[in-house]
Amino acid sequence: METAVSAAAVKPAASRFGYYVKNRWLYVLLLPGIVYFVLFKYVPMWGILIAFMDYQPFLGVTGSPWVGLEHFEMLVTDPAFTMLLGNTFILAIYNIVFYFPLPIIVALLLHEVRHMLYKRLVQTVIYVPHFVSWVIVIGIAYIFFTTEGGLVNEIIASLGWDKIPFLTSSGWFRSMILAEIIWKESGWGTIIFLAAIAGVDPQLYEAARMDGAGRFRQLWHVTLPAIRSTIVILLILRLGNFLDTGFEQIFLSLNATNREVGEVFDTYVYRLGLQEGRYSYSTAIGLFKSVVGFVMLAGANYLAKRLGEEGVY
Repeated sequence: METAVSAAAVKPAASRFGYYVKNRWLYVLLLPGIVYFVLFKYVPMWGILIAFMDYQPFLGVTGSPWVGLEHFEMLVTDPAFTMLLGNTFILAIYNIVFYFPLPIIVALLLHEVRHMLYKRLVQTVIYVPHFVSWVIVIGIAYIFFTTEGGLVNEIIASLGWDKIPFLTSSGWFRSMILAEIIWKESGWGTIIFLAAIAGVDPQLYEAARMDGAGRFRQLWHVTLPAIRSTIVILLILRLGNFLDTGFEQIFLSLNATNREVGEVFDTYVYRLGLQEGRYSYSTAIGLFKSVVGFVMLAGANYLAKRLGEEGVY
């Protein structure tokens, strides 16, 4: 009996070892990714300790005094907190409601294009803006929309209307930010959805056609259900970065006339952390953002699983 038990215990261990040996090169390929995440994602998490300290660069992390939750109390009682939270949430909701569906729609439209040369040309054109830096994007927006010789405003003026201060008006700030994101990232965002659509079994379309379904019915009853899990997973991941509205774009777009509607946590952290040297306070803001993102990701994942989707974990 004892011999049988010991043999049963050794066999799984031996089979696991054999599995690892057999797939050793796959683990070697995995190693750079693991090293990257350990060095650049997990090791820097040590720095969140300064959110609970009165951090002094010359004293270091080990020598700075602990202050507990003082910086978080300062954050929620800061007069600017309501403005920052409101601006960040509004821009984040704009991205979820208006930007997130666009790559899906564009991918569905591209999938329906049958002329491959034209399809490849359109894909190339809409992918290119992703590789343009935000500095150049903001520069292009300035050339087109400034009131001092901007192309759009010159056309408006030639029609006899008053010029519109797109770049200096608080009322136009969020719309401009959203339009720039859509122009720059919508095409690139279609890649994952096009890959998901390419994985749909062609027999499903053939069966739908045999049942008399037209192109729209095939899209609604075959394509969309087939990529639903991909949409849900990407939406959950996007909610995990809900408060990350993008520092560079907003920082370059801010000015004295639109700061009340454009200042977000990312730009506020830059001003306080780097320009004023309040490292502990800015770290507390970053940790607050991370906690909110984690809660939203966990909540969205739980809701997705309750609705029968896979989720991210």
